[in-house]
Amino acid sequence: MQLWICPILAFLLGSVPFGLIIARLKGIDIRSQGSGNIGATNVLRVVGKKYGITCLFLDALKGVLPTMLGLTLIRFVGQDLTMTLRPLLDHGLEMPAEAQWKAQTMQVVCGLCAILGHNYSPWVGFKGGKGIATSAGVLIALMPAAVVILIAIWVLLFLTTRYVSVASMGAAALLPPLTLFGSWFHGKLANGTWNKPLFAFTVVIAVLAIWKHRSNIQRLREGTENRFQPKSRT
Repeated sequence: MQLWICPILAFLLGSVPFGLIIARLKGIDIRSQGSGNIGATNVLRVVGKKYGITCLFLDALKGVLPTMLGLTLIRFVGQDLTMTLRPLLDHGLEMPAEAQWKAQTMQVVCGLCAILGHNYSPWVGFKGGKGIATSAGVLIALMPAAVVILIAIWVLLFLTTRYVSVASMGAAALLPPLTLFGSWFHGKLANGTWNKPLFAFTVVIAVLAIWKHRSNIQRLREGTENRFQPKSRT
């Protein structure tokens, strides 16, 4: 039962439009303000810093929790149980070690469904955000060490360009190579035990993230993309 119910739950949890809800509480329709996006960046610009940070946290959380649910309820013998919801372990489906690839595939499918739920939420006409925060949440559950490196890459790109979109696309593009590097670093490429479904997943979400930024790419080419500037002191 977990094989189909976990991805469905992941999509539904990911589809909760926190940005829209937060802005509505302030009497603002975020879809008609700023870039029109319901993600944390537009909420920060339009509604305010604390609301944008709250939205960022919640959007990331709806990536973390569904993926941890998948890691808990669909797992394999020998799996690291660190990033699992331990109270639910007794209710999970534990596959034999030789079915590791199948369990890993379903785990990343849960993460992908959470991202798709955010990007194409049925509650807002199958539209949504760009999925960066939710993707980060999924990666925190699947490969937490890599997230630290990705955050450093994002910050470096943001500080040098002052564009959130460039930082986000750059971090997304470097995700698949970073995944391969991690497998090589831990010796899993050499012995063939590397997580192939995870690598395929990182390629998909990298492409998806860049595709969702196509309007930003156009604005960058036209020189009209919003750039964050430090507030001047008076």
